[in-house]
Amino acid sequence: MMPYVVREALRAFRRTPLLAGLSAGMIGLSLFLVGLFGIAAYNIRRVLERVESRVEVIAYLRDDAIAELVTTAQQQIGEYPEVREVIYITKEAALLKARRELPEFETLFGGLDANPLPASLEVMMRPNQSGPEAVEAVAARIRQYPFVDDVRYGSEWLDKVYLLRRVAGTATVVLGISFALVASLIIGAAIRMAIYARRDEIAIMRLVGATEDFVRRPFLIEGLLTGLGGGVLALGVTWLAFAIISRSVFRLEFMPGTWTLIGVIAGSGLGVLASAVAVRRHLHEV
Repeated sequence: MMPYVVREALRAFRRTPLLAGLSAGMIGLSLFLVGLFGIAAYNIRRVLERVESRVEVIAYLRDDAIAELVTTAQQQIGEYPEVREVIYITKEAALLKARRELPEFETLFGGLDANPLPASLEVMMRPNQSGPEAVEAVAARIRQYPFVDDVRYGSEWLDKVYLLRRVAGTATVVLGISFALVASLIIGAAIRMAIYARRDEIAIMRLVGATEDFVRRPFLIEGLLTGLGGGVLALGVTWLAFAIISRSVFRLEFMPGTWTLIGVIAGSGLGVLASAVAVRRHLHEV
């Protein structure tokens, strides 16, 4: 047999289906927007992980660099915790690579007798670094070697990639909180109407000895079911939007299962919290 609190919560949905649907819809909308930005943030993170796996710090060496010192530096740099691998590129190897990868190189420098390219150390970073600061720190340490002429690692685009990830994460949080507040107000209004619709029944329950917790439980269950419905609705709409964008615009990866589960749980928790606040404010008025 269905418990009393669940039956009463379902009866409340039947009494005010429009308001209940609006409450669930607002939770669904707030979580849907959070989900969209969550997909964006997750895909930016995935792109960033792939970029990080190819991040290189290039140390260009002076022409008078002593081979033994370069070999020692190569070993020392390879022991940095942030570094995955260090490759020494000779002047001749750099010239062959430029001729192979840059067709215009021959046009510009083909007539020169001397090799204009310097030797270099290509430092491959480990993935999942804490940010561009880790790359900058490695570059700064490499610059301290006296035979290093210049160090490059694309700091401008690396900073922009990390900035984009921070912006996406911040926008997700701000929009989620804003719409969650609106959804809470609507849920609170729905609970208040349900309380006043049942004020005679609540008064009788109190006369026969019902505790305040017993009176509150149906309204909390109502909020829980509203939030759960909003979370499931948001999950479905988010998946639909993801599928449309992924097929018609560009390929995306959907959020991990833990993220979606947290979203549904957050919707349920938001419904319970909004109901608890509304019950506490309005139950003593009847």
